[in-house]
Amino acid sequence: MQKITSLFLSVWLISTACAADSLQLSQVLQRIRKLQIQHTTNDFPAGIFPSYREYNGRNIMRSDDNAFFTGLVVLTLQNLRSYLSPADLLVCDSISSEAAAIYPLFRNKTGRSTYNFWRTNPPVVFPNGGWLNWMNRSHALPDDIDDTAILLMVMNAPDSTVAGIHALMQHHTNTGKKRKKTRYKDYRDIPAYSTWFGKRFPTDLDMCVLSNALYMLQRYHQPFTAADSASLRFITTAIDNGHYMDKPSYVSPHYARTPIILYHLSRLMQAGTLSALEQRRPALIAETQKQFAAAANPMDKILLAISLLRWKQPVPALEWHTDTDVFSYLEQNDFSFFIANMASILTDPIRQWVSDTGLGRFYYYCPAYNNALLLEYLALQQQAGK
Repeated sequence: MQKITSLFLSVWLISTACAADSLQLSQVLQRIRKLQIQHTTNDFPAGIFPSYREYNGRNIMRSDDNAFFTGLVVLTLQNLRSYLSPADLLVCDSISSEAAAIYPLFRNKTGRSTYNFWRTNPPVVFPNGGWLNWMNRSHALPDDIDDTAILLMVMNAPDSTVAGIHALMQHHTNTGKKRKKTRYKDYRDIPAYSTWFGKRFPTDLDMCVLSNALYMLQRYHQPFTAADSASLRFITTAIDNGHYMDKPSYVSPHYARTPIILYHLSRLMQAGTLSALEQRRPALIAETQKQFAAAANPMDKILLAISLLRWKQPVPALEWHTDTDVFSYLEQNDFSFFIANMASILTDPIRQWVSDTGLGRFYYYCPAYNNALLLEYLALQQQAGK
C-alpha cells in the first residue's frame, strides 16, 4: 500500500461538493462490498475486510486478518440502515451475512462470549509477522473489551449474553494490585475498565476503548455499575485536563489522535444521554470545529465532520482535489485509525519513554473502513440537508 503524501495538501471546502444523493451512497456501498474477501486466501478468510499493519518507521506493510476492522465496517453499516434504499439494504445485509462467518475464529477458545483482535484457536500474534509469530502460544494476547463490545453489537447478541459479559468486566478494572502507576495522579485511583480480560495481564487504560464499552452498555440499556461510572470519570477527566487534545496518545494509546477520540465520544453520546458528557458538549463541539478548520488529512476531515453532524452542527461539504479517483485517494491514505501499542501495558515513566521512541508501535490501515467512514459522512450530511 503506497502512501500519498499529497493528501496533506489539497483538501478544500465548498458548499456544493459531494452532494450525498442515493447514487453516491450506492457507489460507496458497492465499493465496500468489492473489498470484502469472497474466497479464502493465504492471508485472509472469506468474509473479512483486509487490513494491513506497518511497524513504526519501517514502511513495510503486512497483511493482518483481525476481527476489529471487519466488525467496525459492519457496525457502521448497521448504524446507517435507515439512510439506505431497499436495494442498498440488500447489499448491506449481504456484507453483514458474509462477515458473520469470521467471528467464530476470534471467539475465546473455551466458548466464552469474549473476542480477540486475532484468531484464537490456534492463537496468533501479528499474522505474517515472521519472528513475531514465535510468540503465538507463549505470548498470545488475552481477549479484549474493545473487540468484544464491537462484535457483540454487530452480532446483535442477546441481552443475557451482554449482561454476562458486563458482569465479567467488573473483574477487570484498575484496582488492587493491578492498579496502574500513571504519571498523572488524576487517573491513578479511577477504577475504570482495563482493555484486557487477562487475569495476569497488566492494566491498560484507553478512553476510546472505554467509550466503546459504554457505547455497548448504553445500546443494551445495561444499568450502570461503579466500574461503568468510573470509566466515564476517566473519560471526563481526560476531557477536563485537556489531555485528549495535547496528550491523546497518553489517554488513548491505541487510537492516539484527537479526531479519532472525538469520533468515539460523539458516537457514545449519540447512543444515549450521559449527563457528565452532556455538560461538556459545548466544549467538545468547539474543539471539534477548531480541529476541523485546521485538519489537512481528508480522513481527519471526515471523522470531525461526522462528529459535528452527530452533534447537529452544520458542516460545509467536502471536496478532494486529486489526480486519481476518490476511492483510491482515500484507500491509499496513510491515515491509521488504530495502533497496536505494546508500550501501553507498561507503567510510567517507562511507558512514556518507550512511547516517545515509537518502539513496539504498529499502525493499522483498512481501505474498506475508510470507505465506510466516507459513507457515514455522506449519509449524515444528506440527512442534515433535508
